Amino acid sequence: MYSKPSRQECVNENLVPKEETIRFLLDYSKALSVIDYNKLKFEALLN
Repeated sequence: MYSKPSRQECVNENLVPKEETIRFLLDYSKALSVIDYNKLKFEALLN
Protein backbone atom coordinates (compact mmCIF):
# COMPACT_ATOMS: atom_id res chain seq x y z
CA MET A 1 0.00 0.00 0.00
CA TYR A 2 1.08 3.53 -0.59
CA SER A 3 1.67 5.60 2.51
CA LYS A 4 1.43 9.01 0.85
CA PRO A 5 -1.33 10.31 -1.41
CA SER A 6 -0.45 11.11 -5.01
CA ARG A 7 -0.03 14.70 -6.07
CA GLN A 8 -3.17 15.84 -7.88
CA GLU A 9 -1.25 16.88 -11.02
CA CYS A 10 0.18 13.35 -11.31
CA VAL A 11 -3.15 11.54 -11.06
CA ASN A 12 -4.63 10.30 -14.31
CA GLU A 13 -8.42 10.50 -13.84
CA ASN A 14 -8.90 7.59 -16.24
CA LEU A 15 -6.94 5.28 -13.93
CA VAL A 16 -8.81 6.01 -10.72
CA PRO A 17 -10.66 2.81 -9.70
CA LYS A 18 -14.34 2.79 -8.87
CA GLU A 19 -15.33 2.37 -5.24
CA GLU A 20 -17.00 -0.96 -6.02
CA THR A 21 -13.72 -2.28 -7.49
CA ILE A 22 -11.83 -1.35 -4.34
CA ARG A 23 -14.55 -2.93 -2.16
CA PHE A 24 -14.41 -6.16 -4.22
CA LEU A 25 -10.62 -6.42 -3.88
CA LEU A 26 -10.69 -5.72 -0.14
CA ASP A 27 -13.43 -8.28 0.46
CA TYR A 28 -11.60 -10.86 -1.66
CA SER A 29 -8.34 -10.33 0.21
CA LYS A 30 -10.13 -10.70 3.57
CA ALA A 31 -11.63 -14.01 2.47
CA LEU A 32 -8.40 -15.43 1.01
CA SER A 33 -6.43 -17.83 3.19
CA VAL A 34 -3.06 -19.35 2.25
CA ILE A 35 -2.16 -22.61 3.97
CA ASP A 36 1.40 -23.96 4.01
CA TYR A 37 1.69 -27.75 4.20
CA ASN A 38 4.90 -29.69 3.56
CA LYS A 39 6.44 -26.95 1.39
CA LEU A 40 3.21 -26.65 -0.60
CA LYS A 41 0.90 -23.64 -0.58
CA PHE A 42 -2.85 -23.99 -0.82
CA GLU A 43 -5.19 -21.07 -1.36
CA ALA A 44 -8.67 -21.22 0.11
CA LEU A 45 -11.44 -18.71 -0.38
CA LEU A 46 -13.39 -18.58 2.87
CA ASN A 47 -16.84 -17.22 2.04
